Amino acid sequence: MNRPPTSSDRPGPRPANARPPVHPAARPRRRPVAAAVALLLFAALAALLADRGWAPYGFERAADDWSAAHRPAAARTAAVVVTSLGSAVVPYLLTLAAGALAVRALPAPRPRRRATLLLLAPLLWLALGQLVRLGLMQVFARPRPPRAGWATAASGFSFPSGHSFTAAVCAGLLGLAVARARPAAAGAALAGAVGFAVAVGLSRVYLAVHWPLDVLGGWLLAAGWLALGAAVLPRPGLPDGAAPAPGGRTSPDG
Repeated sequence: MNRPPTSSDRPGPRPANARPPVHPAARPRRRPVAAAVALLLFAALAALLADRGWAPYGFERAADDWSAAHRPAAARTAAVVVTSLGSAVVPYLLTLAAGALAVRALPAPRPRRRATLLLLAPLLWLALGQLVRLGLMQVFARPRPPRAGWATAASGFSFPSGHSFTAAVCAGLLGLAVARARPAAAGAALAGAVGFAVAVGLSRVYLAVHWPLDVLGGWLLAAGWLALGAAVLPRPGLPDGAAPAPGGRTSPDG
C-alpha cells in the first residue's frame, strides 16, 4: 500500500540565488535571435559604408599603410599560407568533416537517407552561404585597397570579405559538430573556430587585399549564417520532424 508523501519526501525550497532550470528547447529558440542580431549589425555596417560611398575610413587606410611597412618576406609567406585556408578546397573538407562527425553521433541503426543528409548538410549550407555572399558583394561593389599594395592575388569586390566569411562558417560548422558529438569539448571547439576565423580574416588585411571593415562584415555575415544553420540544419539526436521536449525526449513538431 502506498503511503502518503511526508514533508521529508518533498523537495526543499530553492535557494534564492539558484538559477531556474533551462528548458531543453530554450537554447535552439535563441539561435534565430542571435542570427537576427548579427545580420542587423551587418546591415548597419553596410549602411555606414554606403553612406560614405564605400570609401575607407581613416583607420582603414592606416591599417593598410601599416601592413605595407611591416611585411618582411617570412611574415608574408606565413600570411599567404594562413589566408589560403579560407578558400579553395580546405573549407569544404572541414564542412565534410563536420558532416562526418554528425553521422558518427547518429544513434544506431543509422538510416542511409538520414546519414547522407547529415553528411552533406554542412557542405550545402556553406555553398548556399557563398551564393548569398557573392550576391551581396556584387550589389555593394566596394573597391579593394589599391592594387599596388597587394601582397597576394585577389579578385572581385571587397565587402564583405569572402575569405573571412568562408573561414568563419566552415570552422563554426565544424565546431558545432564537435560540440554536439562531444559536449565536453565544446569550449575547445569554440576557441578553435574563433581562432581559425580571426587568423584568416587578419591575414586579408595584412596582405592588403581587404579593408578592416570588409573582414568585420564577413565575420558578422558568417555569424548570422551560422546561427541560422544551427537552427535549421538536422541534428544527429533528433529524427526528422522532431523537436526537443522536456526531459530530453523528442516529440513531433506541432
